[in-house]
Amino acid sequence: MSPPSGALAAPPAEELPSSPQPATSPLAAGPQLQPAGAELPPGGPELPPGGPELLIDLDRLDLDELAVRHDTPFYVYDLAVVERRVAALRGLLPNSFRLAYAVKANPNALVLEQMARLGLGADVASAGELERVIDAGFDPARVVFTGPGKRDSELASAVSVGVGLITVESPNELRRLEAIASMAGRRIPILLRRSLGLESSGAPAAGPAEAVRIIGDEGAGKFGMDVDDLRASARYALDSAQLDLQGVHAFGASNVRDAAALVRHVGQTMAFGRELAVELSFELRVIDVGGGLGISYSDDEEPLDLDDLQLGLGALAQAWAADPRTAATEVLVEPGRFLVGPAGAYVTRVVDTKRVRGRAIAIVDGGINHLLRPALVGQPQRIRRFGTGSGQGTGEQVTIAGPLCTGLDILAQDVPFGPPEVGELLAVLDAGAYGFTESMPLFLSRPLAAEVCL
Repeated sequence: MSPPSGALAAPPAEELPSSPQPATSPLAAGPQLQPAGAELPPGGPELPPGGPELLIDLDRLDLDELAVRHDTPFYVYDLAVVERRVAALRGLLPNSFRLAYAVKANPNALVLEQMARLGLGADVASAGELERVIDAGFDPARVVFTGPGKRDSELASAVSVGVGLITVESPNELRRLEAIASMAGRRIPILLRRSLGLESSGAPAAGPAEAVRIIGDEGAGKFGMDVDDLRASARYALDSAQLDLQGVHAFGASNVRDAAALVRHVGQTMAFGRELAVELSFELRVIDVGGGLGISYSDDEEPLDLDDLQLGLGALAQAWAADPRTAATEVLVEPGRFLVGPAGAYVTRVVDTKRVRGRAIAIVDGGINHLLRPALVGQPQRIRRFGTGSGQGTGEQVTIAGPLCTGLDILAQDVPFGPPEVGELLAVLDAGAYGFTESMPLFLSRPLAAEVCL
């Protein structure tokens, strides 16, 4: 599928990644998702979390030249950084873990092609995302279709292309999928998703907490089923000729930087899946623990401790391997933000400066029409200055505002780098995930931001 007009700026040959390498063959069993730990020897990631090799290095780029070539504002992604972050994560996960890239984080065509070359599976949540990953070269058997509100046409598309797994969110969706599979004469591998909001008793279900609410629905019930409905759905699926129950899915938090909370969630999901498999006498082939691996958006936030994550998951895997019920169970992880967030930046130009009631204001040519996340979740991102005065800031606090006719169009407030000059470039960091894909680009009919892949 071709990207929307203007959504992808095709960079010249020197800005593209080096010659493609063939993806590793998918596994012959299960949902056929690439093993996480098979690429690197044990011993954990060679690079520290947040280290210089795991972040886009804007100082080595000629941002002025990129701005002339693509105009501002634009996104820039370093695919080599993405590859290193994939390698670091693979190196710490046990061999029973599989990676499926969460396409919602960044569905850029070149990013997807890179993930396919690296042998990851794909986590999609719409027919559009499914089409994009097929166009990017992903094997459909390594795709998992997740998310609530799947239309019949989307379920039919997933069945038609033969995705590796479909996560079922409700008893009604289960029956709709069964009917679609029956018409197609197919038997569909499925997971049943457990709700991690509030149980019927009002007590919170298991799952890590979000520092900033992104996915957690606080008991609204949007995601998954309660335990009683899930058990009934499992019994129904096991009696169906069209449904192949492989396991369970549970995920209810995003951008979690607490390794212990992530490990606890994985362990609880496996325990629940094992309990269900024993109760209903089926083989637990897969648990899907979602993504949620977090990154830091400010200097005062501690990064996710990858060493602690490795130790915790390794201990779980060792215990599972000794249990005949879980020894062969695969664990599906769906990272998105962790892999692409620090690999990207949003670059915009200062078009005006002024003082209002004594406060320094810089107006830039890009705003929440391209980068909505700071306003949407109320969490600013780091911003750097690039220009003749970028090294001579007074430390005075500055408000960085976009050009839209709304007071919501604020990229950051109280940024302590002094008033920039008109014409300077500013770069919003950690914008490789939930940037362009989460934007509202049609507001005020302003130009779309280019996406440049290096």
